[in-house]
Amino acid sequence: MTGLLFEITFWLTVPFWGLMIFAPRSPLTTRIVSSPLIAVPPLVVYAVLVAAHLPELWATMSNPDLDALREFLATAWGASAIWAQVIAWDLLIGAWMHRESRRLGLHPLLMGPLLALTIVLSPFGFGLFLAIRAFCDRANRATSVVTGQ
Repeated sequence: MTGLLFEITFWLTVPFWGLMIFAPRSPLTTRIVSSPLIAVPPLVVYAVLVAAHLPELWATMSNPDLDALREFLATAWGASAIWAQVIAWDLLIGAWMHRESRRLGLHPLLMGPLLALTIVLSPFGFGLFLAIRAFCDRANRATSVVTGQ
């Protein structure tokens, strides 16, 4: 069962990523990715995985220790639970990036690869997006000071 849950976790989020990458300007995409509820599917997987192991999970996470975390991650349920949590957070980050890109008017051909990078290596995709966002916000602030808007 744990293996199946691990396998389906990412696939539960693919439709949301697909909308953000391939239909970024669709009103349906905007409506769907504006809700934090898009993270519910992987979080349900997380809840199922940890339900029978709450005392172990609590002990590992409430008193961080590298060896204890290593033991936790060496279990199929522990690694699968962390995977589900990461997938949920990545999706929330991607949805925020999508919303911010629309606010900034960033082109979908720029955002598509950034979102794909975020799916695979979220710290790099997110970091790069933050740099682009800072640059665009700075340019917008400079424009509004000059034009008085």
